[in-house]
Amino acid sequence: MSRPIGSLHGFAFGWVFSALLIQTALAEPNTNSTKAQEKPTPKTVGRRVDVNEFEKLWKEKKPVLLDVRTEKEFAAGHIPGALNINVNSPQFEQQVSRLKKEELYLVHCAAGVRSAKACETMSRLGFTNLVDLAPGFKAWEKAGKPVQK
Repeated sequence: MSRPIGSLHGFAFGWVFSALLIQTALAEPNTNSTKAQEKPTPKTVGRRVDVNEFEKLWKEKKPVLLDVRTEKEFAAGHIPGALNINVNSPQFEQQVSRLKKEELYLVHCAAGVRSAKACETMSRLGFTNLVDLAPGFKAWEKAGKPVQK
């Protein structure tokens, strides 16, 4: 019994298509792709934590506490022992590049946006141990945590 030509053609097409799918699935990822060269986003850089985790790390690990708000914001109140480097300053990259890249950095701003930006920049510069206070200094202050003026 012979099969109609259309049926064989459909069978061959299905087999070739399946082989191509398998080959694509087993292929190594292309490291030259645009995605592989994209800069990290704030969501993928460092670890974002809440106020209690931030305080615990601050007390237990003796990290570098980095406040990336403006000088005026810092002067109005900051976490005791914090180093102030304004992330929006044109000298931010130059200033943080002088810091030790292997240290643990607890980074914060007022509400979490600028600290995420700072962590992204620092990661690009080779810093590997970054923790970001996700809700920012405002949440720290609201929780009644220590503030120095």
